Amino acid sequence: MAIICVDAGTTVIKAVGYDSSGAESYVARRETTVSRPAPGHAEQDMDAVWAAVADTVREVASRMSEPGAGPDAGPGGGAGAGAGRGPDVGSSAGPGAGPGVDRVDFVAVTAQGDGCWLVDAGGRPTGPAILWNDARAAATVDAWTRSGLAAAAFRLNGSSAASGLPHAILTWLRANDPGRLDRSHANLTCGGWIFSRMTGKLVADESDASAPFMDLPARAYSPELLGMFGMEWAGRLLPEIRSCPVAELTADAAATLGLPAGTPVVMAPYDIASTALGAGAVAPGQACGILGTTLCTEVIVGAPDLDGDPIGITIALPGGYLRAFPTFAGTEVVQWTCRLLGLEGPAELGELARHSPPGAGGLTFLPYLSPAGERAPFSDPLARGALHGMSFEHGREHVARAALEGLTMVIRDCLAATGAAPTELRASGGGSASATWLAMIADVTGLPVRRPADAEVGARGAYLVGLAATGAAPSVADAAAEHVRLRDAVEPDPGRQARYARLFDDFLSLRGASAGTWPLLADMRNRP
Repeated sequence: MAIICVDAGTTVIKAVGYDSSGAESYVARRETTVSRPAPGHAEQDMDAVWAAVADTVREVASRMSEPGAGPDAGPGGGAGAGAGRGPDVGSSAGPGAGPGVDRVDFVAVTAQGDGCWLVDAGGRPTGPAILWNDARAAATVDAWTRSGLAAAAFRLNGSSAASGLPHAILTWLRANDPGRLDRSHANLTCGGWIFSRMTGKLVADESDASAPFMDLPARAYSPELLGMFGMEWAGRLLPEIRSCPVAELTADAAATLGLPAGTPVVMAPYDIASTALGAGAVAPGQACGILGTTLCTEVIVGAPDLDGDPIGITIALPGGYLRAFPTFAGTEVVQWTCRLLGLEGPAELGELARHSPPGAGGLTFLPYLSPAGERAPFSDPLARGALHGMSFEHGREHVARAALEGLTMVIRDCLAATGAAPTELRASGGGSASATWLAMIADVTGLPVRRPADAEVGARGAYLVGLAATGAAPSVADAAAEHVRLRDAVEPDPGRQARYARLFDDFLSLRGASAGTWPLLADMRNRP
C-alpha cells in the first residue's frame, strides 16, 4: 500500500509519501515564486505551479519504489510556512527518473484557497493565477463594505468580503481586462487547477466553492448572491461543485508523474481546512491555529452561523463546517522582521525575543503589513502596521519580542471571534517549530498548545479525506482517530497569562486608535 498526498501552498509545494502503516515515508518540497508585477498584485505562473507539483510527486514516487524504502521523513523546522526540510528533500528527480511505484492506492491534493485560476475550454491558463492575498480589488471591497452589501451577503454565505476572493477579482478583471474573461471558460482554485491537470476534470470541491457564491445550507451556488453583486455574467465561470471529488489519473498525467494511469485522485478541502483535519480537529468545538503565510485560527462547527458578526469565513466540510479567520499577514511578518534586524532566520528571532521580558518593554506591534490590509478578525483594506512606544531604551530584542507578541495577539483576537471555548489549541504550520512562539501562544490564549507529530499536517488532512473518499475508512473522523498523533502540550504559565490578558486589552486599544489614521495613510500613499 502506498499513498501520495500533495499540499500546494503559496510559497512551498510539498508531496508526502505514506507507507502501509500510514506513516510519512518521504517528503519532497519545492519553493514557488509569487510575482508582484504592480502595487498590490500577487500572481503565480500556473504552469510553474504544476511543474513543481509534478517534480515533488515524481520524486516521492521514485524514492518509494527503491529497495528498502522505509519511513524516514522527519518533522520540519523553522517559522516560515514549509520552512522545515526532512532528510529526503532533494533536487528534482527529473522527467522519467526512477521507475515509479507499481501501485498507488490514491493521490490526494490540497492547496492554497481563494484567488482566480482561470482556464479556457481546453483547461489551459488564460493568464497568471491571481492569488488570495492580491490587493488590486481592495477599493471594490471597501465600497461593498461601506455600502452594507458585504454584510448582507454574509447572511447567505457566512464569509466576509476580501480582495482575494473571486467576486472581487472577477469584478476587477471585467473593468480592467475583459479580454481575459472572454477567453476563460472556468475559474478554478489552485487545488482545482492541479486536479484538472491530473484528471482532465474541471470541478470545485465544496470547500473551495464555499466563498463567495455558495448558499451554505444548500451547498450550492446562490443566484441571489450573484445578483446582489451584479455578477450574473460570472455564473458561466463557476465549475460544478462536488464533495471531495474523485477521478482517475489520465495517461498523460501518469507519464508526467511516474505513476500508473487510472490511479484514483482525490481533491481534498483546501489547505486551511485540510490542515485542521490533519491536526485532528474533526468534531465541533475543536480548534486549530495555522502559523504559516496566513495566521489562520479556526474551529469546527456543526452548522453555519449566519447571524453573527459579518467577519471571517465559513467553509463546507464533509459532515460539518469550519469557521475560520485567515489573516493576510502571518509568517511573512516573521521573515520581514528578520530582514529588518539582520537575522539569519526565524530561529534567531525566537532566541533574540527570549532576551526581552513579556511586554517588550512597552513596545506594541500591530502586524498588519499586507498591502491588502486585513480581513480577520476585522476587515479593512486600509489597515497598516505600526510599532508603538519606541524610545532610546529599546533594543533589537524588544523589537523581536514585540513582533511575535503582535502576531500572537492576533491569534487570540481571532480565537475570541470564533465564539468557541476550546480546551486546547492545535498548532501547525512552519511557525509551530518555534518553542518560543508556542509558549507565547499558550500564555496569551490561556490554552494548552499541542502540535501534531506529522511534519506535513495539511498533507495528513488530505490523506484522511482520501481514505474516506475512496472507502478505505468509514469517515474522516474515524481516519483521524487512527492516524493523527499529537505531541506533549505546551502549558500556559499563570503569571504570564495574567500579564498578557492586560496587554491584550492594550493591544486592542492601540489598534482602535491607529485605525483612525489609516485613511490618511492611504491618501498619502496615493498622492502623486
